[in-house]
Amino acid sequence: MQSSLIVGLFVAALSGVSLNLSAQSNSSSGTDSLGVVRPGATLRQVSNQFTFTEGPAVDKAGNIFFTDQPNDKIWTYDTGGNLSLFMDKTGRANGLYFDKKGNLIACADQNNELWSISPKKDVTVLFREYQGKRLNGPNDLWIDAKGGIYFTDPYYQRDYWQRKTPDLDRQNVYYLPSGKAEAILVGDDLMQPNGIVGSPDGTVLYVADIRANKTYKYQIGADGGLTNRQLHVPQGSDGMTLDKQGNLYLTGRGVTVYNPAGKKLGTIPVPSKWVGNVCFGGKDRQTLFITASESVYILPMQVAGVE
Repeated sequence: MQSSLIVGLFVAALSGVSLNLSAQSNSSSGTDSLGVVRPGATLRQVSNQFTFTEGPAVDKAGNIFFTDQPNDKIWTYDTGGNLSLFMDKTGRANGLYFDKKGNLIACADQNNELWSISPKKDVTVLFREYQGKRLNGPNDLWIDAKGGIYFTDPYYQRDYWQRKTPDLDRQNVYYLPSGKAEAILVGDDLMQPNGIVGSPDGTVLYVADIRANKTYKYQIGADGGLTNRQLHVPQGSDGMTLDKQGNLYLTGRGVTVYNPAGKKLGTIPVPSKWVGNVCFGGKDRQTLFITASESVYILPMQVAGVE
């Protein structure tokens, strides 16, 4: 989720994908064929007032919260279609996810931490170091039914850090059990983990290795550990989400949709240079919300998200 570096990594990898950007604003014919977009629906830009948008997460009511990381803000797009500022000085929040208590869990990489932000905007630091060393920069996360937090920790050099090299030797995936102060290393077999999401039944975790340009799936054990890594699709991703049919949505140059077997259904073109992340929102969870560089977009869907 580092705009300039990630865009550079994906240009070559995705150069063969036909995006048809110029036609997407006034034609739905390309997206109709995916079988997941509402027939006749077109992508709508909500706003382009941001610098680099990221981390969309949906609350119980269907409102969407997202970050503008360079400007250190969290915004809300509510179910009535209204855009408003939720919080300033967010610890440079990146990936977001709501827990069952309604707290917004944030990858706050200003000081390489995981934050819990209450509805009243009170902040609790959940985690900041692994074995006495600073994290690289928590990036994206997913929370399981037990309240445990899986998060990716790639290293993207930030201009607001004083350090110039990582404390840790690798870029890993961790699991922070609910109520615990220490995280468990569950994935050290990736070059640069980024997007992450789990299946609704809690048995499968999808993790994108953006540098290797691959997305893997793992079996989740009863203790939260990961086993049986399998290549799911030969494409990496910045952020990702799932719909209730088990389709996986990957981001980068547009939004690419894969069915549960890993077959590509097609790409939703987005007229911004980079799509950072995506989630489903709205009261019926049938609005696809897309964070794309300076802009955010919505697209009506005929499938619902799992969040």
